[in-house]
Amino acid sequence: MRILHTGDWHLGRTLLGADLLGHQSVFADFLVDTVHERSVDLVVIAGDVYDRAIPPVDAVRLLSRTLERLAETATVVLTPGNHDSAARLGFGAGVMHDRVRILAEPAGIGAPVLLTDDDGPVAVYGIPFLHPDLTRYALAEVPDEPLARSHQAVVGAATGRIRADLATRPGTRSVVVAHAFVGGAAPSDSEQDIRVGGVDQVTASVFDGIDYVALGHLHGPQRVGTGDRIRYAGSPLAFSFGERHQRKSVTLVELDADGTVSVELVPAPVPRRLVDVRTTLAAIEAGEHRSDADAWVRVAVTDTVHPERMYARVKDHFPHALAITHEPADRQERQTARAVTAASDPVEVAADFVAFATGAAPSEDDRAVLTEAYEAAVLAMHDDRGR
Repeated sequence: MRILHTGDWHLGRTLLGADLLGHQSVFADFLVDTVHERSVDLVVIAGDVYDRAIPPVDAVRLLSRTLERLAETATVVLTPGNHDSAARLGFGAGVMHDRVRILAEPAGIGAPVLLTDDDGPVAVYGIPFLHPDLTRYALAEVPDEPLARSHQAVVGAATGRIRADLATRPGTRSVVVAHAFVGGAAPSDSEQDIRVGGVDQVTASVFDGIDYVALGHLHGPQRVGTGDRIRYAGSPLAFSFGERHQRKSVTLVELDADGTVSVELVPAPVPRRLVDVRTTLAAIEAGEHRSDADAWVRVAVTDTVHPERMYARVKDHFPHALAITHEPADRQERQTARAVTAASDPVEVAADFVAFATGAAPSEDDRAVLTEAYEAAVLAMHDDRGR
């Protein structure tokens, strides 16, 4: 059986204020084309389809269109992540087309979607993001004896139910679609912390006995452990500058008759690169970084003195710049700013601010202006009190 594993779409997300929905639409087209061209039987989406519990209308429409197109040629199994609202994402799951299955209910974890190919049956189970406080009672074996308040406990209980169901299906291969942080994997800086009570990880051993584990939550494509049996597909786009060097992809999995897997990473399109530029304004205006003009750029201008019209001048060369800051090259060598107390000289405090903002201490003329402004403010304050 040929499986395409993806997840962490985060539809509706922005990047430093920039709308990503157009780029996510490009990914959706790529995904549909890949499923058609590679004759994929099953698409699994491992959570965080939306970026927030109540997504924007355009994000809902994009998901609806994408699922509709995928279902023309493949079965789609989707489970919610920690960014999704399981109740909202799972609405109508019971009446949806057989080719689109949303596995959002913890109570149904042990009930698989059953598929068949030339090599026999395949059982696909969904483990949505399990918040320990909300599921430790529902997944407990004994009523009124809740599981431990940890992800390890609730995910372990979920996979226990899956193994119990598999034991009744001899000869059936298994796929688990789960949204969790499995120990040994490497997180990115744009993922939401899912720790509860200081325990956020589950061990890979909770998935023992499963042929392929399609994980979501971490944005970098990677395997867990030494083989390809447990994998994160990663996000289709970079959602922070910390992810700019990751090679985004979808995971194409061949599930053989004996349950072994082979994996191919299919590169995802990059509608716009993310680039860090750290240089002087003169270098930017000389065209040294013109090759990055079409990229989303985070610019640090390193001039010693704050350049005039810095923001506008940088934007002339980087129209897609998302962040522009002044970070003088000698910033680390500068004296740490003095603490401001009630005894501080207001003119000296203002002078320190000028030095911080411009990169140069105020001149004698500048100090004269600061002193005059301070004395005028004090005089006005006394006049007001005298009225």
